[in-house]
Amino acid sequence: MGQMMVVTMREGIEAFLIVAIAAAYLRKTGRDGLLSALWWGAGAALLLSIVLGAFLAEYAVIPLYEGVLALVAAALVISMVAYMLRSARHLRREIGERLESAAARPGAGAWLGVFLFVLLMITREGMELAFVAASLAGQAETAHLLPGAAAGVLLAAALAGAWIRYGHRVDLALFFQVTSIFLVLFALQLLFYAFHEFTEANVLPIDNAYWHLATEEWAEGTYAQIFSVVLVAAPLAWLLFKARPGAASAARRGS
Repeated sequence: MGQMMVVTMREGIEAFLIVAIAAAYLRKTGRDGLLSALWWGAGAALLLSIVLGAFLAEYAVIPLYEGVLALVAAALVISMVAYMLRSARHLRREIGERLESAAARPGAGAWLGVFLFVLLMITREGMELAFVAASLAGQAETAHLLPGAAAGVLLAAALAGAWIRYGHRVDLALFFQVTSIFLVLFALQLLFYAFHEFTEANVLPIDNAYWHLATEEWAEGTYAQIFSVVLVAAPLAWLLFKARPGAASAARRGS
């Protein structure tokens, strides 16, 4: 549940920010007529993400496919972390530039350009979430994931709303740092789980039976539970470190 909540919150805040920044840009540049393309693009992306998640979940009970899903999910999580750490400070400018290029087309091309821009941007987030959700569905009952997903969406909406309303009072840079630590550790967990499932499927050129038993506790047993605690403790420790007295002023002096 905890993994699902953090991943959903991270993906949700990115999706909410994309929509919010795009809507603000269109209004600011006097293109209110293209807002319908924005809403339709976001809705279509949400539908595609749900369909993809349901499709992938069908294969999350077969060891070989579980391993593949976990491997793909880990790669997507790492790429998501790298992209946001690189682009977080310039997200508003980057979206504005790409949206300007899409909206500058004549006639109906502008509507289609905005629609496709939003569809691709949001679907990217939804695709990552769909792979992660399908991978987690193979490790736990789906019913246990739903409360975490709902909590993540609500938290993402609240954080995005606060950022839109209060601007720089919300430290998005710190938010992305903290969640990135969690996601990197989570990606390592996914990679280990993929290895465990591949040994169960007997597809690796090693003694699969031996390594499957050897990694059982790490993938689904006591050690896996301990690692779940580390997933929460490590980001929290970083948050407390950054929030200590004098950290903010030191960061400003170093910038």
